[in-house]
Amino acid sequence: MRGHAAMLTFSMLVAGSFSLGSMAAPHIAPAAMNAARFLLAACLVGAAALATTGIPRSALQAPWRYPLLGGIFAIYFVLMFEGLKTAPAVSTAAVFTLTPLMAAVAGWFLLRQVTTLRMALALAIGAAGALWVIFRADPAALMRFEVGRGETVYFWGCVAHAIYTPLVAKLNRGEPPVVFTFGMLVAGFVVLTLYAWGDILATDWAALPPIVWITLAYISVFASATTFVLLQFATLHLPSAKVMAYTYLTPSWVILWELVLGREVPQPLVLGGVVLTVIALVLLLRDD
Repeated sequence: MRGHAAMLTFSMLVAGSFSLGSMAAPHIAPAAMNAARFLLAACLVGAAALATTGIPRSALQAPWRYPLLGGIFAIYFVLMFEGLKTAPAVSTAAVFTLTPLMAAVAGWFLLRQVTTLRMALALAIGAAGALWVIFRADPAALMRFEVGRGETVYFWGCVAHAIYTPLVAKLNRGEPPVVFTFGMLVAGFVVLTLYAWGDILATDWAALPPIVWITLAYISVFASATTFVLLQFATLHLPSAKVMAYTYLTPSWVILWELVLGREVPQPLVLGGVVLTVIALVLLLRDD
């Protein structure tokens, strides 16, 4: 139950990064934004680790695990913000709901986690709902497979996210989630800084509009530090497909975020796809 509660909170917090991220993305390079995000999140999670479990020497065993996981998650976040430059928040959230299907495949290859018939049906329903939203309820666009550039870019980020989820369970050697997350964040920051050094130097940080700093604060505290720990905790207690099932709630949460922020929401016909994703969530969470 705690694993499920963690992922429910995770889906709500992640949704906010889509709405805020789409507002901030045009003003700053994605890699520079996420380098700052990983740094701030690492400071927060590191402080939490020192205040709770401490950082045991055993956590330094096989240190290669941290840059591997941090690099994979850095790919996800950079491609997310790159996609949000051109794709609507709800559409990118719908792309995110394809992650459980990919996570189930990755979970089988990495952990030999078997997907039941009910789970396969739920994943198919969820994917259908996601495609309905991505193609804006236009069957003709679906037949022509007209996918926007932003959605395409973010899709590859979601592939990285799907690989990350079972990889956490495979590489964790008993470290507390907060310690394991701290190692991943520090390594991810180093990887991103090396990659984005030019963008970081080229960014006029003092001249950035307030929405960038609001978004950076939100994604660092809530959509990074908090959600990373929640995801690490859940992956140690639930199968990968069920962990990622909660991503099906993301479009619904994003629509609420868009309403609160006074932004445009999809037409009613598009919302049918969101309903399908919620049905998929219910199916995935039922006990076999």
